[in-house]
Amino acid sequence: MKPIFGVMRERRRYNQWVANETLEDFALRFTARRWSYLRVTNTALGSISFLALEAIGGAITLRYGFDTAITAIMLVGAILFLTGIPISYYAAKYGVDIDLLTRGAGFGYIGSTVTSLIYASFTFIFFALEAAILSFALELCFGIPIGIGYILNALVVIPLVTHGFTKISKFQAWTQPLWILLHILPFVLLAAAGYDIQSWQEFKGIGPSEAGGMTLMMLGAASGVVFSLIAQIGEQVDFLRFLPEPKTTLEKGKWWMSMLCAGPGWTVLGVAKMLAGSYLLTFAISLGVGTDEAGDPTQMYFAAFSQVIENPILVLSLTGAFVILSQLKINVTNAYAGSIAWSNFFSRLTHSHPGRVVWMVFNVAIALMLMNLGVFDALETTLAFYSHVALAWIGTIVSDLVINKPLGLSPPHIEFRRAYLYDINPVGLGSMGGACIVSFLAYSGAFGLTAMSLSSFIALFTAVFLAPLIAYATKGRYYIARTPADMPESLHTCCICEYRFDAEDMADCPFYEGPICSLCCSLDSVCRDACKPFARLNQQTNSFLNWIFPEKIVGLLQSRMAQFSILTSVIVGLIGSLLWIIRSQAQTDSLDITLTLIFSGLLFIVGVSVWLFILAHESQRAAWQESNLQSQRLMREVRAHKRTDAKLQDARDKAEAASEAKSRYMMGLSHELRTPLNAIFGYAQILYKDPNTPPNRKEAVSVIRRSAEHLSGLIEGLLDISKIEAGRIEIYRDRIDFALFMSQLVGIFEMQSAEKGLTFTYQVATKLPAWIATDEKRLRQILMNLLSNAIRYTETGEVKLILSYRNEVAHFEVSDTGIGIPPNKLDSIWKPFERAGVKTVRGTGLGLTITKLLVEMMGGEIRVQSIYGQGSTFNLRMMLPAVYRSDQPRETPEARITGYAGQRRSIFVLDDETDHLKLIETLLAPLGFKLYLASNLEIAREMLTMSKPDLFLLDIDLPDISGWEFAAQLRRGIHHATPIVMVSAHALEGRNKKNGPEDALHDAFIAKPVSFSNLLEQIRTLLKLDWTKDIHRPLIEHNKVILRESDRARIISMARIGNASAIRTHLDQMETEAPSMQSGLQPLRQRLSEFDLPGLIKDLEASSDDIV
Repeated sequence: MKPIFGVMRERRRYNQWVANETLEDFALRFTARRWSYLRVTNTALGSISFLALEAIGGAITLRYGFDTAITAIMLVGAILFLTGIPISYYAAKYGVDIDLLTRGAGFGYIGSTVTSLIYASFTFIFFALEAAILSFALELCFGIPIGIGYILNALVVIPLVTHGFTKISKFQAWTQPLWILLHILPFVLLAAAGYDIQSWQEFKGIGPSEAGGMTLMMLGAASGVVFSLIAQIGEQVDFLRFLPEPKTTLEKGKWWMSMLCAGPGWTVLGVAKMLAGSYLLTFAISLGVGTDEAGDPTQMYFAAFSQVIENPILVLSLTGAFVILSQLKINVTNAYAGSIAWSNFFSRLTHSHPGRVVWMVFNVAIALMLMNLGVFDALETTLAFYSHVALAWIGTIVSDLVINKPLGLSPPHIEFRRAYLYDINPVGLGSMGGACIVSFLAYSGAFGLTAMSLSSFIALFTAVFLAPLIAYATKGRYYIARTPADMPESLHTCCICEYRFDAEDMADCPFYEGPICSLCCSLDSVCRDACKPFARLNQQTNSFLNWIFPEKIVGLLQSRMAQFSILTSVIVGLIGSLLWIIRSQAQTDSLDITLTLIFSGLLFIVGVSVWLFILAHESQRAAWQESNLQSQRLMREVRAHKRTDAKLQDARDKAEAASEAKSRYMMGLSHELRTPLNAIFGYAQILYKDPNTPPNRKEAVSVIRRSAEHLSGLIEGLLDISKIEAGRIEIYRDRIDFALFMSQLVGIFEMQSAEKGLTFTYQVATKLPAWIATDEKRLRQILMNLLSNAIRYTETGEVKLILSYRNEVAHFEVSDTGIGIPPNKLDSIWKPFERAGVKTVRGTGLGLTITKLLVEMMGGEIRVQSIYGQGSTFNLRMMLPAVYRSDQPRETPEARITGYAGQRRSIFVLDDETDHLKLIETLLAPLGFKLYLASNLEIAREMLTMSKPDLFLLDIDLPDISGWEFAAQLRRGIHHATPIVMVSAHALEGRNKKNGPEDALHDAFIAKPVSFSNLLEQIRTLLKLDWTKDIHRPLIEHNKVILRESDRARIISMARIGNASAIRTHLDQMETEAPSMQSGLQPLRQRLSEFDLPGLIKDLEASSDDIV
């Protein structure tokens, strides 16, 4: 039951996401794209700029004194470094973020949603802390109110994070040097001024202390606050996954260095910054800053700068610049990591993925709410509580990676795909849950005061101990639900979305009977884990209950009343616990902090619940829409088979007033231009092929015809722009032989380049698929516009086309050594009739406008880089899905049409333009058709009383009646089944009436000026005719013209892609160089005048022996 591609595209609209990979940044999947070692390392280390480190160092120093704070910072820093090594190693090796790593490290597919929530909480808590610090700085330096500062901090981060690693890495690279300079500047100035550290070393703190200085209880309490930073390794891993795979010994050394620096290496900088915060706190207090303000990093650095710099404005400027830069650098990372975590959390619970950017905004909104609730005032309490959960999570992962995998208790690799995982793995959830319970009991004082102060260490080491114990007890059976299928190391096509991805990102799906990508597998809600039903959460829960309780009790527990009672009891118990906590704090100074934390937690739970409800509702609505769409398609198909009996459909809603007015204007302009142009173009074709036309007039007729073609092309360009902007142009899905398509395209421009003395280079950087699916006409139009411009604006040098292909995305790079584009014209080249200020080069000025509109409509992107006077480079990225198709024999070229077989057919033509009537008569009468020509409604009705035509050709814009109205009258009479072809200069009519009421009135639409070949093909199809053709030996043999092999091959190449204009230009050039060839080339010109390109190819191939 393979799904229909159109349904999946409508449901998830995934085309743009894949084409623009930076927008999603491989959320929910294996990271296929890798960056350089230096770029990844620099970006990851840029996230260590956060001033919460100084705030934490200052907070524990203020409370516990120098000795305790320094010992706690160094001890916990060493532990954080050691725990970060295995996590960073496996994430970088397997290209996974912290959530995907957690799935494969003992938590299972659904179990890791708990850790995603923990990690997301870490990102918005620290986002709020950092933004609060920045808001205090804005108030100090610029007088901006705190509330306004919160909003500004939230809004400024969003555009920097929208495009993921690409933009973040650039931002970090640009700001890193200035940040480093501002960071070390105050310490260098203080050292130069002679300030020592004696007062820092002697600081005893203002909190409770014991005789003799530092105690184990004080050390444990201070370490608990520092331990809250343990989840920072998750943000480092989100960047480490982009590291490239090493190939050589030198690259392996770079890989290890980058992994250590960007991963666990963050703790080295983190420890240094916490020590700096500890020192600056005591320094600020020594200068008279109050203890309630000295813990603010802004006050710390302001005090340091003010002691060595006398200018207060300069002090404020340096402090403000440093704080703003530091907090933006870290909050960019917090928002990015949070968007990844929320994407993983909600996609598994709701099977819906609105996009990473949505969750980034959601994460920032939660952080904004925490800021306004005063999270900075409860810094120590908040971090100490949070650290227990984070330590249990990270301790479980480290234990699995360091102990379970080497001992064989878990698989040696990281498996993150839903198709191969249990929903719940008791190893991860069991060890983390057990560690949380034990550590919270210790934190509450159940095991004594010493255990309470050491509760953070208890959380970490309990998790490390429980993970291998549970893995051994369960024999590691819950890591892998079924054996992963072996897939070759190449790109594979997903059977749902039909895009191609690396083998690491694919799974074998028995439900859809084909390979499926990890994202489609995560979002699918139909299969219900048909590949592993025993691994679903409900089945695992039933198995667990049956293992513990007898069958009767299990049945009772699964009843509706039991479920209601259990859930109600849990909720009531939680509410009662919260009320008890509030009551216990009623007479203490921490009541406000307690209420703030409780309200924040409840608000967070409510927000998540509402999101889950909304997404579940959207999923249900999407399923209904998909079912309804299938029903509509079936009904449309039935109506198509019974079109003569179907009722007229209601007209579609009118478009917006401005767009409709523009469309009417363009249709009117088209009609006014095409009507006379039709006569010019048509008679030029007839005169050119008329043997009675004097030879000396042939060239003049040819000029008329080419000019008409140029004017027609200009009108088509304007109409294309109008149709694209109005949303009335359609993109078709053709199957294209990619190599042949590119070969034909390159062949044209190689010859054009050679004519101008240019070098044309075509390079294929990666392996190309044999067949692709896209709109062939539009893709050719885009590439020809780009290459034509490159050659047109290049006088000397080279034009280069480089093509690469990866993950269903083709990258075309067109570069030249031409005149380039002035910097002030780079944005305007996409506008109609703009030609970068160059007026001497011939062109319409519409090519790039149409190109950009088509590219964006097809879900791609195009960019330009140019150096004025040196050349330009256009980069085009488009989604071109690979398809598979067996080779098919080519059709035999057709000869010239002279008539048709069978009884004589009659055609009725209604048009108020007598020139058009004569033109149709000149074309169709020699072929044996009986013609009824009417120029107005009265004549038409009189003729219809005496005849019954086999086909109607109707103009739309008639003086006394609309062509559509006349067609409706025919349909209501005896001509309800007679084919009707609408012929009009209103080129947009054919698109506008599609799927409207008029769609049932006509069988085909032809725009003026009329193409003879198109008209004849429509007549043949509708009347089911068999043409009689003029089959004879190639005309070129009569004159025995001798062609050079290069000329013959070039003309054949242009004829195969239908480029008649280029053939005519080349024949003119050959006659100019050798006037004696004029008579010999006449047969070719005759074929060209009849647009008989297959016959022309046949003539040239037959003359292959007469070449030099």
